[in-house]
Amino acid sequence: MFSAAWFAALGSILLLDLILSGDNAIVIAMACKSLPDNERLKGIIIGGAGAVIVRVCLTLFATELLGLPYLQFIGGALLIYIAIKLLVDNGDEETNGKQATTLFAAVRTIMIADFIMSLDNVLALAGVANMVPESKWSLIICGLMISLPIVLCGAQLFMLIMKKLPWLIYLGGGILAYTAAEMMTMDKVVGVYLADWSLIIKVILVVMVLSIGWFKNHKSCNC
Repeated sequence: MFSAAWFAALGSILLLDLILSGDNAIVIAMACKSLPDNERLKGIIIGGAGAVIVRVCLTLFATELLGLPYLQFIGGALLIYIAIKLLVDNGDEETNGKQATTLFAAVRTIMIADFIMSLDNVLALAGVANMVPESKWSLIICGLMISLPIVLCGAQLFMLIMKKLPWLIYLGGGILAYTAAEMMTMDKVVGVYLADWSLIIKVILVVMVLSIGWFKNHKSCNC
């Protein structure tokens, strides 16, 4: 089981985890930043654990799900909404000095966003695991377990940085908007018609999300 090929595949999965877990960590950090101080760590842990459970479930059905028409386009559209909501929630906290969400609401947002963003990630991990077919599930399980501390530590770090540099909330929102645009342009059906305009669509959606978030936040504080 623990052959050279197994360790090589595990190394590839670790590298993929480091690359692909960033947007998940950003969602968790942005969702939990508006929680009361005594609930933030709880939100990160519950949200991160829930994200791993979502990934386990997706692993079983990833290939079939990605074959569904319009799924990635609809998921991308939902992620646009989540990006705007997180920008506004965090903006409410900064401008009005109030906690903008609850633990349940934060965990719900994390779970929905992770479901949307993890389809491609899980398929990539499963593809690497198939390099060693006889040990595929041990590699997938190890990969999922490795991703948990990466996401949790990344979320904690990003949240601490956002507390010091609040403008980074907009950077996080922009990254989520870009991820959403990428999903929409890669859809099996709609993506065919959007491929030639991919870069323009990404720029427009990122600018749109940041503009809506900025406008709503400044309108709420009457600036």
